[in-house]
Amino acid sequence: MPSRQLGFPVFDADNHLYEKREALTRYLPDEYKGAIDYVDVHGRTKIVVRGHISDYIPNPTFDRVGKPGAQEEYFKHGNPEGKTLRQIIGRGIDCPPAFREAGPRLELMDELGLGYSLMMPTLASLVEERMRDDPDLCSAVIHALNRWMSEDWPFAHEGRIFSTPIITPGLVDKAIAELEWVLGKGAKVILMRPAPAWGYQGPRSFALPEYDPYWKLVEESGVLVVLHASDSGYNRYWNEWEGKQLEMQAFAQPMPFTAAMRNAHREIQDAVTSLIFHGALWRHPGVRIALIENGAGWVPHLLSHLDETYGTMPQVFPEPPSETFKRNFWMHPFHEEDPRDLIKLLGADHIIFGSDYPHVEGLADPLSYVDELSGIPDADIRKIMGGNMMGLLGVAA
Repeated sequence: MPSRQLGFPVFDADNHLYEKREALTRYLPDEYKGAIDYVDVHGRTKIVVRGHISDYIPNPTFDRVGKPGAQEEYFKHGNPEGKTLRQIIGRGIDCPPAFREAGPRLELMDELGLGYSLMMPTLASLVEERMRDDPDLCSAVIHALNRWMSEDWPFAHEGRIFSTPIITPGLVDKAIAELEWVLGKGAKVILMRPAPAWGYQGPRSFALPEYDPYWKLVEESGVLVVLHASDSGYNRYWNEWEGKQLEMQAFAQPMPFTAAMRNAHREIQDAVTSLIFHGALWRHPGVRIALIENGAGWVPHLLSHLDETYGTMPQVFPEPPSETFKRNFWMHPFHEEDPRDLIKLLGADHIIFGSDYPHVEGLADPLSYVDELSGIPDADIRKIMGGNMMGLLGVAA
């Protein structure tokens, strides 16, 4: 039974699936066979990307996974005992079917009290950074993943689970073709990496005018764009300060400097700044973007900074950047952050709830987030816990 009876439908905007072993390879064209593989290393299965063993995910088959919410108290109350990350996470569990299959996940959602959820992949976030210098391969792997997801995790499963196909924007024509394909399969939401797009000439912002045909289709279709925390490539810059050559690892304890840089959330701040200052959201004001699992503590400072820049050159801006942000973005605060100041800044209409279930850093009991909204008007709680996402996706209770 759900831990609470809320009396209104709940939409969890941050749920994750664990990919099956064939997710990236089942539909990979023959010319790219071998780009993704699995090998045994001292009794542990590791994923091989383009001939290199990756430790991005410690167990890429997800046969064993961390317990949902294992780090919940760590994020809420810190680490006064100085435990290691391994000690905090504790022993894993055998991966249940509900983490891998859409049917059992619906049953688990009923048990958790969730009416609807966005369902995002987990292993997929390693793809784009490790294929950045081969945009054709990257597009092929992403399409293979999207085909697998369309079958195993349909994009609008039973009108309750909305899986998020990925769009990699490096090659504009292929990005448009992929968007058209997923829209044809019923996608209501797409997932993008907060990072520069890598094409044949290297990286550049996906908010530059050359991407306008893509954003025009996004705007016209009404599809919701999700920018979710990922491997955005910033490890390359942190490595320069650390004097090392380290791969980003999603569930590993980083060194202190790198931990501080991760917690600054520069990737999403840069992506937001680019979307506004490179003009994509002025040229396409109907685009709607949800910022999920990127934190929210940075928002007030960034908007103040962007508006200060506007004040120095107002002639090049059609409107203050903060107004653009408040129109085009919806924010998902971390469960350990007090959302009240964010609600005052953006309005309850632009705040969404997400539990990050079943990841270790998320909530073991998603509905418990409603306790963080104590004292907020009931109408606003209903919006944050579900109504806003239902409106964004056109879902009727």
